[in-house]
Amino acid sequence: MTIVISLAAIFLLIVLSAFFNGSETSLTAASRARMHSLEEDGNTAAALVNKVLSRPEKMIGTVLLGNTLVDVLAAALASNIAVHLYGEVGVAYATAIITILIVIFAAVLPKTYALAYADRVALIVAPVMQILIYALTPFTKAIEFVVRSILAWTPGKADDEANILAAHEEIRGTIDLQAKEGTVAKGDAEMLGGVLDLRDLQVADIMVHRTKMETIDVDDPPAKILDLVLRSQYTRVPLWKDEPENIVGVLHTKNLLQALSRTDWRPDKLDILKSASEPWFVPDTTTLKDQLNQFLKKKMQMALVVDEYGEVQGLITLEDILEEIVGQITDEHDMPDSHIRMQSDGTVNVDGTVAIRDLNRHLDWELPDDEATTVAGLVIHEAQTIPEPGQVFTFHGFRFEILRKSRNKITAIRIKPVSKSDTVSVGSNAARAAR
Repeated sequence: MTIVISLAAIFLLIVLSAFFNGSETSLTAASRARMHSLEEDGNTAAALVNKVLSRPEKMIGTVLLGNTLVDVLAAALASNIAVHLYGEVGVAYATAIITILIVIFAAVLPKTYALAYADRVALIVAPVMQILIYALTPFTKAIEFVVRSILAWTPGKADDEANILAAHEEIRGTIDLQAKEGTVAKGDAEMLGGVLDLRDLQVADIMVHRTKMETIDVDDPPAKILDLVLRSQYTRVPLWKDEPENIVGVLHTKNLLQALSRTDWRPDKLDILKSASEPWFVPDTTTLKDQLNQFLKKKMQMALVVDEYGEVQGLITLEDILEEIVGQITDEHDMPDSHIRMQSDGTVNVDGTVAIRDLNRHLDWELPDDEATTVAGLVIHEAQTIPEPGQVFTFHGFRFEILRKSRNKITAIRIKPVSKSDTVSVGSNAARAAR
């Protein structure tokens, strides 16, 4: 009878060990987002899961304490039975048998099942785990004190930036994984990724460069300015005085027409500067996330970008930032984009000023944009020289042929994806082109 009771106790202890192992796996692998959503819908079990996970050190302490107790007790009972039946050699038999039972039925099997159905198992075990956490609180408090004392010597809350970055990368990894598995549509994944990119990009990365800005000389006759504004595809146009870099105002079409109506539609009586608003200047190092918040706060849609010396480098609009999230936004007044031209032979002709990010998004490429913003800038960076028309370079899995150049500015490039076997170093391409 004693042996039968001991065997029953061993069976119960293995079940408890399986419970602890499965609970730990399911609770740590459960989707926090799904649990939060279920709690918002009134699911009490999900609320308990979130409560347990809010203090992970208590949960881990309870699991480790309970698991250790039942495993040690099971091994002790098994050894006692084996010694009673086989003598001292029975300890070896008991160790081998109990190890196999615990590994298979108390560890591998419950952990595998809990990992496959993490959310479902977590909702089931959370109420029991909550009771055990309260019951074992005096013991886990002691364990928690020891753990915190040790962790005080390791990076913790003082490394908040690293923790934020880890969460950021975890979200991005989840989006990429779901997109590869087909759960999330490619377009949706790109938009979600665009939101995450806002904190990594600066306004200088997406601004309209000053060489491509459409501006108007405020000293031009009012009739000419009116004609230029009406012919422009933009509703807001920067005004400059004396030199193009000296921006003195931003003229809105609606404000101009309102001022014109007050003069009985006589352009010669217009005071252009009075109709314009003051320009808003922002540093080129401002992140897109901060700039978006500023646009919303100030209720403005355009800002002039300046460098550390206060020189105007370009402009950025609210639409530019939104396009980083949702892609190109066009209306009936936008001109067709011909800067990226697909060729029948599989090559792509692009203007040198095309942004690498736009090219990657348009053609689903992965050209690096860490060292350069435009395609011409990438070629110059990789070649370490200003190339001449006809020179060919191959890097990052693409073949770049210089088509046209104006002074020191590359104006047109032909790009073709190449296989790894065809890829050669930039230096050898440059040498061959020079010969």
